[in-house]
Amino acid sequence: MSETSTSPVPSSTGGKGGHGHGGASRTALAVGAIGIVFGDIGTSPLYAFRETFAGAANVAIDRLHVLGVVSLIFWSMLIVVALQYVTILMRADNKGQGGSLALVALLSRYVGKTSYGWLVVLLGVFATSLFYGDSMITPAISVLSAVEGLTVVDPGLQRFVIPIALGLLVFLFMLQRRGTAKVGALFAPVMIVYFIVIAGMGGWQIIQNPDILWALNPYYAIMFFVTDGFVAFVAMGAVVLAVTGSEALYSDMGHFGRGPMRLSWFGFVMPCLLLNYFGQGAMIAGLPPEQAAEVVRNPFFLLASEEWRLPLVFLATVATFIASQAVISGAFSITHQAMQLGFMPRLSILHTSETEAGQIYIPFINWALMVAVIILVLTFQTSSNLASAYGIAVTGAVTIDTLLMAVLFVGVWKWKWWYAAPVVILFLIVDGAYFAANLLKVPQGGWFPLLVGFIAFTLLTTWAKGRKLMKERMTETALPIEIFAKSAHNSAKRVSGTAIFMASQTGGVPSALLHNIKHNKVLHERVVILTVLIDDVPYVDPEERCEMHDLGDGFFRAILHYGFMEETNVPEGLKLMKRCGGEFDMMQTSFFLSRQTLLPSENPGMPIWREKIFAWMLRNAATAMEFFRLPTNRVVELGSQVRI
Repeated sequence: MSETSTSPVPSSTGGKGGHGHGGASRTALAVGAIGIVFGDIGTSPLYAFRETFAGAANVAIDRLHVLGVVSLIFWSMLIVVALQYVTILMRADNKGQGGSLALVALLSRYVGKTSYGWLVVLLGVFATSLFYGDSMITPAISVLSAVEGLTVVDPGLQRFVIPIALGLLVFLFMLQRRGTAKVGALFAPVMIVYFIVIAGMGGWQIIQNPDILWALNPYYAIMFFVTDGFVAFVAMGAVVLAVTGSEALYSDMGHFGRGPMRLSWFGFVMPCLLLNYFGQGAMIAGLPPEQAAEVVRNPFFLLASEEWRLPLVFLATVATFIASQAVISGAFSITHQAMQLGFMPRLSILHTSETEAGQIYIPFINWALMVAVIILVLTFQTSSNLASAYGIAVTGAVTIDTLLMAVLFVGVWKWKWWYAAPVVILFLIVDGAYFAANLLKVPQGGWFPLLVGFIAFTLLTTWAKGRKLMKERMTETALPIEIFAKSAHNSAKRVSGTAIFMASQTGGVPSALLHNIKHNKVLHERVVILTVLIDDVPYVDPEERCEMHDLGDGFFRAILHYGFMEETNVPEGLKLMKRCGGEFDMMQTSFFLSRQTLLPSENPGMPIWREKIFAWMLRNAATAMEFFRLPTNRVVELGSQVRI
C-alpha cells in the first residue's frame, strides 16, 4: 500500500503551472505556448476538412455545402475553443493549473460535502480516463495523415506510408527516455513556421475566391442543417476534428499562464487556422465538381503548388511529431497526478531534466502507448479510417467539462441561475450535439477510445476504492501512538540512530513499527512516524512543507506536505525538518516501510472481480523506496496482511 495520503479530491493536470513563470515576458511565454500547447489543434487542418466531404457523411460538393461546412468550422471554433475554453474556463484555475481535474478540485472545495459532490469527482475522473484513449489516437492519426501527403507528391509512394509512419512513431517513443528539453527549444520556431505557411497557403486561395468569406455568416451553417438534416448531423462527427485539442489548451494552461495563451490563440493560432480552413474551402468551391471530388481527398497538401508539396509534407510531419510529443508528455503528467492523488498505484518515474520538475518519463505508460499506437496504425491503415475512432473521447471530455462548468457558475462564482442557464444550455447544445454525432462512429472504430476510457476509469476508481477500504481496515485496528510510545519506552531496548516509519495515516501506529518491535524487540533512540500528504493544490510553499509534533520519549509525528505537481522527495523534505530532534543524517537513518498482502474477506467491501484487480495492481506497484526517492541501502520492508 502506498504511504502517500491524499486529499479527498483530485486536481489539475498539466505542467508546471502558474508556478514559477519567473521573469519571462508575456510575449516570450506566448511564443513558447505556440510550440508546446497548440500542436494538437494546429495539425487538425490535415484531415478535418477532408473528412467532412470524403468521410462517412459523404457531403455533396457544391457552393452551399462548402460554405456550410466552413461556417460550421468557424462557429464551432469560436464557441467551443475561443468562448468556452479560452475565455470562460481559463478563468477557473487551481493556483494557475487548468484541466478537468483542476476544475473538480475547485468545485470540491464548495460542493465536496454535498449530496452530489461524489458525482463531480467521478465526472472529472471519467474525463481524465477518456484522455488516455485520445493520447493513443492522436499520434497515430496525426503522423499518418502527414506521411500520407507523400501520395500527393507521387501516388506510387503509397506502399511506404505505413512503414515510414511506424518508424517515426517508434522513434518518437524511443526519444521520450532522453527528455524533451533540448528538442523542445526547436518546437516554437518550427510551429511558428508551420502556422505561417498554412495561413499563407489558405490566404492565397481566399484571394483567388473571396466568395468563401460568406461562410462567416452563421446563416450558411444553419442552412446546411435545414437542407441536409441527418447528413449534416453525421458531418458534425468530422467537423469536430477541427476543435480537437481544445480541452488540452485548458489542461496546459499551467505551462504558460492564462494571459500568454490567450495572446497566442487570438493573436496568432486562431487566425492562421481559420485562414487555412477558409482557403481549403475556397479552393474546393472554385473547382468544377469532377475536379473538386478528386482534390477533396487531400485538400491540405494540394493547397501548395507541385514543387512545394514535398517540403510541405516534411514540415507537416515535423509538426505532427511535435503535436504527438505534447500528447505523450500530457499522458505522463496526468498519470503522475493520478498517482499523487490516490487514483493509481505507484509507477516508476524518471526525471529527464535537472531543472524542470515537470519533465518526467514513465516507462510503463510510454511503452503501453507505443504498443497501442502501433496496433492502431496496423489495424486502421489510413488516417481516414482512424478519423472514425477519433473525436468521441474529446467530445466526451468537453461535454463533461460543460456539466462541471454549470456547477462552477452556480456553486463557486455564485451566478444567478437565470444568468447561468442560457450559457450552459448553449454549450450543452453544441457540445452535446458533437458528442451525439460521434456516437455514430462507435461501430466504425469509436468503440476503441470508449473502451480505453472505461478500462482506465475502472482501474482508477478500483484503486481509489481499494485504498480507502485498506485505510479503513487499518484504522479500525490502529493503536493510539501516545499509548504505544509510553508502553514501548519501557518494554524495548533503545539503540542508537534514527528510524523513520512511513505511514499513510496521520493517526495510529504504522504496522511496520508494530512488526519491528514484535520481531526485533528494539527501538531506535529517535523514532519518527512520517506521513506524506498530497494537497489539492499544484505547489506547496516550502515554509508550509513540514509539520512536526513531539510525542515524548523520543517519538515524533512528522508530516510532509506536497502539491500534486511536485516530486515527493522525502530525503530533501527531511532537510527542512530540523526541529524534529535535530538534523537527519542519512547514514544514521533507517526507513521502515509496510508492504501489505491482501487476504480474502468474508464480507468484501467491493465485488470480488474488483478486489482481484486491486490485488493485481497492488502487487505490481513500484516500491515506496523509488516513489519517495529513499536511499536504497537504508530501507527495510516489513510485510503485513489485510482483509478488505
